[in-house]
Amino acid sequence: MQAIRRSRVLAVLAIILVLLGLALAIGGGWLVALQGSWYYFCAGLAMLVTAWLLWRRSPAALWVYALLTAATLLWAIWESGLSWWPLTARGDLIFLLGLVLLTPWVTRGLGDPASPRRVTAFRGGGLALSVVLLASVVAAGMALTNDPGRIDGRLPGPRTTNVAEEAIPEGEWHAYGRTGHGQRYSPLAQITPENISRLEVAWTYNTGDQRGRPGDPEETTFQVTPLKIGDRLFLCTPHQNVIALDADTGQEVWRYSPRIQNELALQHLTCRGLSYHEASGDAPAPAAAPSGTPQAPGGAQVDAAPQQAAPPLRLPAAADGARTVADCPRRLFMPTADGRLIALDPESGGVCTSFGDGGQINLWTNMPNVKPGGYYSTSPVVVTRNLVIVGGTVLDNVSTNETSGVIRAFDVNTGALVWNWDSGNPEQTAPLPPGQTYTPNSPNSWSISAVDEDLGMVYVPLGNQPPDQWGADRSEEVERFSSSVVALDLATGQVRWVFQTVHHDLWDYDVPSQPSLIDLTLDGQRVPALVQPTKQGEIYVLNRETGQPVLPVTETPVPQGAVEGDRTAPTQPVSRLSYEPPPLTEADMWGATLLDQMACRIALKRLRYEGRYTPPSLQGTLVYPGNFGVFNWGSVAVDPRREVAFTTPTYLAFVSRLVPRPDATSLMVQGGERPEGSLPALNENFGAPYAVQLYPFTSVLGLPCQQPPWGYVAGADLRTGEILWRRKNGTTRDAAPVPLPFPMGVPNLGGPIMTAGGVAFLSGTIDNYVRGYDVTDGRELWRARLPAGGQATPMTYAGRDGRQYLLVVAGGHGSLGTKAGDAVIAYALPSGG
Repeated sequence: MQAIRRSRVLAVLAIILVLLGLALAIGGGWLVALQGSWYYFCAGLAMLVTAWLLWRRSPAALWVYALLTAATLLWAIWESGLSWWPLTARGDLIFLLGLVLLTPWVTRGLGDPASPRRVTAFRGGGLALSVVLLASVVAAGMALTNDPGRIDGRLPGPRTTNVAEEAIPEGEWHAYGRTGHGQRYSPLAQITPENISRLEVAWTYNTGDQRGRPGDPEETTFQVTPLKIGDRLFLCTPHQNVIALDADTGQEVWRYSPRIQNELALQHLTCRGLSYHEASGDAPAPAAAPSGTPQAPGGAQVDAAPQQAAPPLRLPAAADGARTVADCPRRLFMPTADGRLIALDPESGGVCTSFGDGGQINLWTNMPNVKPGGYYSTSPVVVTRNLVIVGGTVLDNVSTNETSGVIRAFDVNTGALVWNWDSGNPEQTAPLPPGQTYTPNSPNSWSISAVDEDLGMVYVPLGNQPPDQWGADRSEEVERFSSSVVALDLATGQVRWVFQTVHHDLWDYDVPSQPSLIDLTLDGQRVPALVQPTKQGEIYVLNRETGQPVLPVTETPVPQGAVEGDRTAPTQPVSRLSYEPPPLTEADMWGATLLDQMACRIALKRLRYEGRYTPPSLQGTLVYPGNFGVFNWGSVAVDPRREVAFTTPTYLAFVSRLVPRPDATSLMVQGGERPEGSLPALNENFGAPYAVQLYPFTSVLGLPCQQPPWGYVAGADLRTGEILWRRKNGTTRDAAPVPLPFPMGVPNLGGPIMTAGGVAFLSGTIDNYVRGYDVTDGRELWRARLPAGGQATPMTYAGRDGRQYLLVVAGGHGSLGTKAGDAVIAYALPSGG
């Protein structure tokens, strides 16, 4: 009976090896034909030979498999070094099958049962296999202690006291980046590396607003960074509710709903934050202008014809069913998904009816190609002493007949249009007369701008003209401003300077992050600097007065050969402070097993890839870093005293494949995922010669094809451009089929903050945690489990009780697939010390 069982075990194991061997031999042969590695083909043949020998009950099966295992170990170390995850992907199946081959159920069935020299795990081929498996364990143990992507170093401590006084109380947070400078830095110092481990939940508030309603786009996300003004917090939700909370208790004070228009063609549904204005005693706001007579920031009249009447969109009135306030000395500004800008009273939540038309501005005024939902501000607007400056997102890769990406400045008190800057018509900044519209399809600014009122400039990060991957029809002005940061004069809207981060962008490398404004000490001189992170991994440090690089920028040759009719730029600008990853190679391909790793290698070989900036193609191009971005809207945090940056680089590859369009209406890339209702047909590019397939470069199991880490935290010296430390960040607990917290370094979407206490905070990783770090060396000091994805930028403030609070929003992200939620959570040190 035991002999029969052993025979069955050998037969089953032989069948498994045959199936694996065939898969590896066939796939490996394909890879060899693509001029890739011979390993998989040879390993498949070795498995087939092992299976045949097992079927014959020959002890030689263990010798063959021992040779396969030894060759696999040597090949894996040669390709990837002693790095745990690359070694595991190459050897896991081989190792586990080797352990099975050493079990008595297998060894007792091999050879002559009567032989005194029968094979065991400690004799003959079994001993050879045991030795090789032991060597594999030793190599794996060494790899566990090795972290090849890590940089150990320390950021300098405070190096200057010559920091401009903050215009707001140190315990408050008045703008998305705390101030208009966008530093995401707080002067609070109560929480330190020594006591951060004692942080505990002070209160939790649930908004009741989650994604999943009819008509929600996939990109329905809770990305808000709340404001803290006085004793209250102010935030907005994905479905556009505005909420005021007591900062010490989290109790709701008031709630306002703008009654958003239905049936919107939304690509995104989010609100990243509100904006705040308080009348200044030393700089009184200008008096209200007569209707149709806009004012300049200083109160002077602007020679301009009246605005065109609002287009025939039946937009809801802000004041319908809401409280109203006739005049508001303090105001919150909320951009809505149906294209309005609403002014609210922070005290009562009432609509400020003296602003605009009954408390709101219709942002569709003078716009071409009106499509409800096709334009709105996903990000908070910029507020200065006298202006509110508004950009907005335009539908991306839907058609060539979209609305304009115009930037507009309105009087902060009256809502009258003061100037407009249209990148397609940049010289005409006076308000448009009736009957004219802004330039269709011009590059837009969907991210957050920064402002320096002393220098009189607003700094606008710009994206691309849609479609992103086809640039043959772009005008000279569009080519000048696409994927740039542009400094506009606050008084007139005229361009003061422009710095382009990508020439002739074909990769959706629009500038996604708010610039951070910081003064740097260079060669003994204080230099007004602007720090601009980008999707492609460059961080440009510019003189914000002139636009000239502070850290050197080099024009570097890049791959050529766009599709017929288009072109590529010969060079691209590379900063000294660069997070550009090394180009991907076949050896960088990864998977949970040999099989999906082999499939990723085949996929790589079938794509066009010559490094960063390989142009889109009909065969499909690997875009790395992908348009997810090394940096995205979360930006970075900068410390004005230490003159350093806390950064969160993410590395994910994407595929961009152009699909020829036979006409202007057919759906070419939607397939079975056609949008319902009014939601747009993304990536169809109606009116362009090509649609585009865009998707992450992942294995059949849904894992990234490139080996981890995929996400880091890193510290950089802004004076020198050196990255002084880097650590992988985050686990797979909420991203893998089995919820195991492997510390692989995972993607992040959401920004960091820094404090004078020497700690930084981040909640945007795709595992549901908020973490605290030592700014000096990047060590993770504290973490807390979140009830949902934390894809938002935290903030910190001081309460009435004297405690420093950390505020985290946990609501999840639709396209990332993180858990949905509606929680706002405050952490603090225990009361009484």
